[in-house]
Amino acid sequence: MDVLRRLEGLELIVVTGKGGVGKSVVTASLGRLLAARGRKVLLFEVDPRENLHQLLDTQPSGGEIINASPRLYLQHIEPRELIDDLVREKLKVNLLVNRVLASPVHRHFTEGAPGLKESAVFGRALRMVEGHGPSILRRPDVVILDAPATGHGVSWLAAPQLVADVVRSGPIGHMAEVISAFLGDRSRFGVVVVTTAEEMPVEESLELIAALDGRFGREPEAVIANALYPAIDAAEAEDDPATALWRDRRAINVTQLERLATAWTGPLAEVPLMAIDPGPALVGAIARRIEAQLRSS
Repeated sequence: MDVLRRLEGLELIVVTGKGGVGKSVVTASLGRLLAARGRKVLLFEVDPRENLHQLLDTQPSGGEIINASPRLYLQHIEPRELIDDLVREKLKVNLLVNRVLASPVHRHFTEGAPGLKESAVFGRALRMVEGHGPSILRRPDVVILDAPATGHGVSWLAAPQLVADVVRSGPIGHMAEVISAFLGDRSRFGVVVVTTAEEMPVEESLELIAALDGRFGREPEAVIANALYPAIDAAEAEDDPATALWRDRRAINVTQLERLATAWTGPLAEVPLMAIDPGPALVGAIARRIEAQLRSS
């Protein structure tokens, strides 16, 4: 299937990669791309720094769903609050809810239980695409999660099954089983890997691709090579140190792209470094580049 059509058909896309490679701007750009192609998109952000609103020129989410542009929404989510919401939903009686939420046992459990917070994030995404959202966005077509850096990416994806294996009964165990099945459905869920064409980001990306295959039996939907130095006339670099530095960085990019292409033969989008300030203009330019590149993959 054409990769763009496949991305359009997914209900959850996790965007992951090494820290500093531009995951947030790629997340925003994928959201803009799919929204322009007619999908109703919700961007999920878990980073406490809240970067997405700056890229889309909106006010900070503060936990609310913000309409950034036609068919494109964003929300900053706090995993701990999602777990508390689950308690409220299941217990319903305010007296019991307040006692549980105030309990040190509940606090220690929610802070320390492996995989619980990650499962809560995926659970919220699943509830949204199943039509349980607030009135501003009852049911998005797709949720795109700006996930933590690569080192945590695989553990995030494995979290629901870990919880399901440990907690075999009750609402949490049932939730984890449902979410694990959701993440295992290739028609509903996919991963996009973001990298730069530098040695360590490419190495981590290849390790992530191998881990996805080894642990989950799947591949990313696409790899986005971000912030590439455009080619430059080598003759111009002879007497200009700044131009020579640019040429050398470009040479590294070329070497690492060749290394990436040798190991990864799936869809690859190459996005150049752009002289555009972070904001909607940059997001739009990257979205157009990703669309053109993936269309030709």
